[in-house]
Amino acid sequence: MSAKPHAPIFAFGQSENCLTVGGVNVKELSQKYGTPLFLYERKFLDQRVAKLRAAMPDRLSIHYAVKANPFVDVVKHISGLCDGLDVASKGELALALETGTKPKDISFAGPGKRDEELEAAASSGCLIVLESLNEAKRLGAIAARLNVRPPVALRLNPDFELKTAGMRMSGGPKPFGVDVEQAPDILRQLPELGLDFQGLHIFTGSQNLREDALLEAYENIFALVDRLLPELPGPLNWLNIGGGLGVPYFPGDTHLDIGVIGGRLSQTIDALGSSYDRCEIVMELGRYLVAEAGVYICEIVDKKISRGEIFLITDGGLHHQLAASGNFGQILRKNYPVAIANKLSGSEKEQVNIVGCLCTPLDRLGDKLDLPKADVGDVVAVFLAGAYGASASPADFLGHGAAREVLV
Repeated sequence: MSAKPHAPIFAFGQSENCLTVGGVNVKELSQKYGTPLFLYERKFLDQRVAKLRAAMPDRLSIHYAVKANPFVDVVKHISGLCDGLDVASKGELALALETGTKPKDISFAGPGKRDEELEAAASSGCLIVLESLNEAKRLGAIAARLNVRPPVALRLNPDFELKTAGMRMSGGPKPFGVDVEQAPDILRQLPELGLDFQGLHIFTGSQNLREDALLEAYENIFALVDRLLPELPGPLNWLNIGGGLGVPYFPGDTHLDIGVIGGRLSQTIDALGSSYDRCEIVMELGRYLVAEAGVYICEIVDKKISRGEIFLITDGGLHHQLAASGNFGQILRKNYPVAIANKLSGSEKEQVNIVGCLCTPLDRLGDKLDLPKADVGDVVAVFLAGAYGASASPADFLGHGAAREVLV
């Protein structure tokens, strides 16, 4: 039986057997900017958001989760395509404001916010997503000192989860949000703390490739909110239903049918009661918007045979692409889609292992890949590098330094 293939890569073109990004030959780009290098395709970002808008209900706001890729040029570009930005630190908040996004279109979530972060958020006027009663009380004291009434939402840890999610963030004990059983008591206290209640945030999980599981989670979210409506201390003006849309990293994965998700979600939203008339419904996406728009480029600096296996040794590695090395949540390492960027096809192929330049056996970018024969000076491309790549990897490990990032 032949091995399962990777899903097609949609973002990039090719010319004269060489990968192109933004219509430019990758070999040329690597010579211009040096390697290792992250390249992001501007055109793909435009197309991905446009396709999503065409499929989803008109009423749905699309927010970009900055944590997925905080490269400033990417955030500035995508902020002009989306309806808002979601941040999780004081640094991300500053970046979001730098793009010109209005504070009312920025939400600040995440557990463990420090007082200085709460103060920055309250001063900015952005929506603050509360993760605990303690956080609400600390924000109330800060708001009183600043003489402001910050808009807030309460993040819930529901009593259900997103099935088959790559990363589950609800159901059972979780550090995120407040257990739904505790929510009524906390909601009642928000006005007493001087906080302006706006809505709810329910993020059940991420990296899901099953339409039925995603739709079930969304329907459960709206059902939960319906149950809580009598407990709310004010009108429901804002509801973040999370995202969860996955991308096909590994062999056998397939792309989601966004049309199916959008069609069913439209029916669900159309059936909502009058309590939602003033409510902005937000889908928060990060990985789904940017992952396939990025490619990580590194150069082969050595090639050798060890006990019958060929190793292509590159100037890149896990210090830039931790996820592709298998050290960012994988239990059993699986290959991301990889190519010899300047030799996309060739009659002579060989099975190779692609490794980085670090002194650890964990530094692997590809195992036992059948690729066109490559040599020193050729360029390796690791796809799906647009999310949780540069910023989610230990760039200082062994002192090799950060990779360059370029939006093309």
